[in-house]
Amino acid sequence: MTVSLSTTLSLYIARHFLLWFVSVLLGIIGIIYLAETIELLRRIADNEQLGLSWALGMAALKTPFTAQEVLPFTVLASGLGAYWQLTRSNELVVARASGVSVWQFLMPALVVVLMIGAIRVMAVDPLAAAMMGRFEYIFERDERGGSSLATASENGLWLRQAGSQGQSIIHAARIAPENQALQQVTILSYTPDDRFVARIDAPKARLADGFWTLEQARITRPDAPTRREDRYRMATNMSFDQIADGFTSSRALSFWDLPRYIEVLEKTGLPTRPHRLQLHRLIATPLLLCAMVLLAATFALRPQRRGGAALLIGAGTLSGFLLYFLSDIVFALGLTSSIPLPLAAWTPAGVSTMLGIAMLLHLEDG
Repeated sequence: MTVSLSTTLSLYIARHFLLWFVSVLLGIIGIIYLAETIELLRRIADNEQLGLSWALGMAALKTPFTAQEVLPFTVLASGLGAYWQLTRSNELVVARASGVSVWQFLMPALVVVLMIGAIRVMAVDPLAAAMMGRFEYIFERDERGGSSLATASENGLWLRQAGSQGQSIIHAARIAPENQALQQVTILSYTPDDRFVARIDAPKARLADGFWTLEQARITRPDAPTRREDRYRMATNMSFDQIADGFTSSRALSFWDLPRYIEVLEKTGLPTRPHRLQLHRLIATPLLLCAMVLLAATFALRPQRRGGAALLIGAGTLSGFLLYFLSDIVFALGLTSSIPLPLAAWTPAGVSTMLGIAMLLHLEDG
């Protein structure tokens, strides 16, 4: 026979879990910030212009993104600690003896992590994405001596090509990765002191052997009539891989911006799989956090008289790391089109949830 869980006990369990979550999260944020600072200092060791203050500021920009990436393990560690402590103090043992089922005293923590997941996706992710975008821009500018090559908008693609003779701004309506070509191209060329040199319009521009080859080009220069050339070549230091990698990464886009940006990429012919995978991963976040609570409970709710508490906690932690590596493998398969993207994004959350429910059913029946 089961009895209903009182509001007081529900709030007590929820508060207990939340205190553990905040404590673990602050500890993980501190570790991430220290590790990011050390890594940045290592990467700028040969750059005399960048120092400790730069690394500290950049680490602060990157830490929120990294912290939310490891949020599932934060929830797992919080669940292990909270339920193990309640079990060790015999509070949950007494509750179960009075007829309260395992599902009832898991419900407060599940409600808390659902709220955490919603806040992470709708509020924290936009802030972390904006800070990550700022990090990538500053890092490219200061450490690598440049900024992003490309951007995509509803009006098409924009590329910036810099060289000893000045810089060129390239606009194209679409990109054809299979032919390494741009369609409906306009190129604006400037001298190093930003003086306009020429405008070149062409229906197609192909990139090969260090040159843009423009077909049926129309060349307009200041104080000169427009002339046409069947084939016009312009030197470039770009590669097609650099162009494809130069567009805004999925890490620097928030949950609210991803759908619109995916539409833009599809219109311009750019690959969208990383961005669509990220969108599905964000939507699956609340379910994954619930799965972490279920897995934590399977290891932390066993009676202390059976012994091996440390071994069980260690097994729970190990299961989290195992899930992390398996998730990376599944996501990689999704990016390479080996499996459908929704399946790749939802498999870690779905499998973890089913595994947690199965283990809890076995524990409850036992």
